[in-house]
Amino acid sequence: MVTCTTVEHTRKLLQSVRKMGKSIGYVPTMGALHEGHLQLIRSSVAGNGFTTCSIFVNPIQFNNPDDLVKYPRTLEKDKELLEGAGCDLLFAPPVEEMYPGGEKPEVNVDFGVLDKVMEGKFRPGHFHGVAVVVKRLFDIIEPGKAYFGKKDFQQLGVVSHMVHALKLPLEIVPCETVRESDGLAMSSRNTRLTIAERAIAPYIYKVLKMTHEKSGSMPPRELEEWAIRKIGEKPELRVEYFEICNRETLLPLGDWNEPEGAAACTAVFLGDVRLIDNIELFS
Repeated sequence: MVTCTTVEHTRKLLQSVRKMGKSIGYVPTMGALHEGHLQLIRSSVAGNGFTTCSIFVNPIQFNNPDDLVKYPRTLEKDKELLEGAGCDLLFAPPVEEMYPGGEKPEVNVDFGVLDKVMEGKFRPGHFHGVAVVVKRLFDIIEPGKAYFGKKDFQQLGVVSHMVHALKLPLEIVPCETVRESDGLAMSSRNTRLTIAERAIAPYIYKVLKMTHEKSGSMPPRELEEWAIRKIGEKPELRVEYFEICNRETLLPLGDWNEPEGAAACTAVFLGDVRLIDNIELFS
C-alpha cells in the first residue's frame, strides 16, 4: 500500500492507475478504523481494480470543538489494518493540504431539509462541512464508486443528493451497518466508553429492533414517544432525538403508507459520548 500526503502525488499515482484501465473504488474516513471501515474497504476491493482510502479528520464538520480534540487518531494502526484489508492507496493529508491558505471551497447545492433535520438540527453546520470535504475528496480521487456505511444514514442521504445534484460521475454504494456481537453499531467513538458504559450501549439497538417490530401498530409519533420512554428506562442514557422519518426525504413520517419506506434514527448520549444508530423499518 502506498501512502500519499499531498494532492499532487495522489493525483499522479491515480492517473497512472487509470492509464492501466483499472477502476477506482474509494472509502473516505476520519481514521480510528474498525471492522465497519474494513468491510467498506473489502467491498471496494471486491468491486474494483484499485482501492483508495482517505484518512482526514475534517475540522469544519465539528460544531463542538471538544469533539474535534477528543477524536481518536491512530494512523499507524490504521495503516496496518488497511494493508490487511487489501487497500492500495492511503491519502492522509494535513489540514493545510486540504484547505490551502485556510480557504474552504463552497458546495452550491440546495439540500432542502436533508441537512437540517435530526443531526442537522442538533449539529448546525455539520453537513455543510461534510459536503465541502467530500466534494473536495471526490475531486482529488475521482473514483468510479465510493462506499459509505448506512450507520451514518443521514450523511449517506446528503452525499447521495449532492452527487445527483452536481451530476458527479460516480456511484455511491451504500453498505450495511457493521455491529458488534451484542448489536452495538461499530463506531470510532465506542473507544471512549467506559467498561460500564460499553455494557449499556447495546440497549440502544435493542430498542431500535423493538421499534421495528412495533412498526404499523401505532401512529409514528406515538411509536417515537414509546421508544424515547423505553430508552429512558436506562438512566445512563439521554436521548437527544428519536425520529421515524421517510427513508428518502428524512421528513417525519406522516403515516405508515408512504411508498419510500421509513427509518427510525436516534442520537443518544451515554456519559459524554454521543452515539447514533438507525434501523430501516418494514425491511
